[in-house]
Amino acid sequence: MHNKFNKLSLAVAIASTALIASQVSASGFQVREQSAKTLANALSNATAGAEDVSFMAYNPAAIGNIDGNQVAGGVAYIDADFELQDATASNGPIVYGVDQSGQGGETATVPSFAAKTQLNERFDLGLAIYAPYGLSTKYDEDWIGRYHAVETELKTIDFQPTLNYRVTERLNLAVGLRAQYADATLSNSLDLASFGAKSEQEQGNIAQAQALASQAGLADGFAEVTGDDWGYGYTLGALFQVTDKTRLGASYRSEIDLTLDGEVDYSSDNAVGQQVLEGAQAQGRLRDGGGTADLTTPANLNLGIYHQLTDRLALMANAEWTEWSSFDELVVEFEDGTDSSTTENWDDTWAFSVGANYALTPQWLLRAGLGVDESPVPSAEFRTPRVPDADRQWATLGATWMPTPELGITAGYMHVFADDGDIDQDGSKEENATKGSLNGTYEVEADVFALSVDYRF
Repeated sequence: MHNKFNKLSLAVAIASTALIASQVSASGFQVREQSAKTLANALSNATAGAEDVSFMAYNPAAIGNIDGNQVAGGVAYIDADFELQDATASNGPIVYGVDQSGQGGETATVPSFAAKTQLNERFDLGLAIYAPYGLSTKYDEDWIGRYHAVETELKTIDFQPTLNYRVTERLNLAVGLRAQYADATLSNSLDLASFGAKSEQEQGNIAQAQALASQAGLADGFAEVTGDDWGYGYTLGALFQVTDKTRLGASYRSEIDLTLDGEVDYSSDNAVGQQVLEGAQAQGRLRDGGGTADLTTPANLNLGIYHQLTDRLALMANAEWTEWSSFDELVVEFEDGTDSSTTENWDDTWAFSVGANYALTPQWLLRAGLGVDESPVPSAEFRTPRVPDADRQWATLGATWMPTPELGITAGYMHVFADDGDIDQDGSKEENATKGSLNGTYEVEADVFALSVDYRF
């Protein structure tokens, strides 16, 4: 058992950096809140709308639809609420809880910035800075699923310099470089009493083993992992003005490979747990240390259409495919040369949305939209407390106020309705050996508020 507990705990924690989900507008662990205008239209205008420079985050060719120079900045406030209902947890004969619930939603703020300049009649140069993935979740330290997850925080930021080429008056083609930084902090509790009981039993110390076993679930420890890395990819885009009233868009973002360097720290705030931890560390187990995990953020493809039906009314639609199947397994390599793997088995997904804009006055534009999004999690056995992901639907409203032709101020609101998602983590699986079983049903919903300002000069 040399370092077995250490390796499994580190594998669980680092693996979870890849599993932190945005329980908001996107399935998996995507964040799509890069523009208040796109949010207010349920992302239906993301690829073909090209209304301001912030759309570069969805389709780099969007900057070709904007003459001159422009800057845009925005912020989205995410209030996610998800709770595990009717939960049960156990590890072999040990029952941690029955018919309990656990709430893990948190709030998060997502900023974004974009700017462009028109170099000449043919070329535009732009830069977008935004957060494509991440969420903050936190459960109580004594909740029923604490051995699977307590706190999860992932922050990412993309720097995307972009070059657009105006092929004709109607066609724009663009390419962008994506430099992505990811930083993660993960934590979960450890059942140190059960771990100590097993260790004492293997050494033939039956009395000590029985004494510790009686404290199962009552003498916890804590494991926290931090890790970060840089990765690089690209994005391609096309924008085609079919007629004066109809515009088509297409974009592709490559996958990005990251190798997260992680550090794990163990602690306990009770006497029994501290005693077990000290004994294990003396034997070379549960020691603070490190490891690395390869993580691939998936490729995705966007297709969109924008149509100006009348002088006042515009209609739009978008479809996004995400290659979540690239996330089928996570392998963690440790400092001692060993490794551990976790099966994910995610599926590719599609998201669809429709929306409309209505020009109430020359200064006021009203926005609305509806969307649906598939979850990549194939079944209850692959759903985790860090990713209580399920199919979802969105409804959005918003408005843009233009006090001058150069200045636009947009506010948007989105409500997310998610299907209930069962969780069935099996304690007999090797990757759950130290966490046990966890069963129940997740209820998820979220609200998102976004505000952005764009200025053309």
